[in-house]
Amino acid sequence: MPTEPTDGRDAAAWSPLDSDGWYAARNATTALRDALVHAGLEKDFPYLRAELNAFGHGVVELGRVSPDDTAERLAELLRLALAHGFGARGHDYDGHASTTTADQKGRA
Repeated sequence: MPTEPTDGRDAAAWSPLDSDGWYAARNATTALRDALVHAGLEKDFPYLRAELNAFGHGVVELGRVSPDDTAERLAELLRLALAHGFGARGHDYDGHASTTTADQKGRA
């Protein structure tokens, strides 16, 4: 039929691997996993994975963690990073300037 896709694929053949959102989520998950490994927390996030939401936007699933050990350790790492000038943007976990630049004024 003239209205059928010319590439031989239809909606039933869609794959998350065809989505930019999937790759963004996968790359962010990999970066987070590397930081968790660096901090010795990789085994505390067994559900960490890349996902797509219903709208095709990439998301990072952290999963459940224990409040006493894992969540408190992660919170302490974030507090230490902020205390040493590593804001939400502008530096990666190794202390190098990231490729994303943002004005850090007004952030606590």
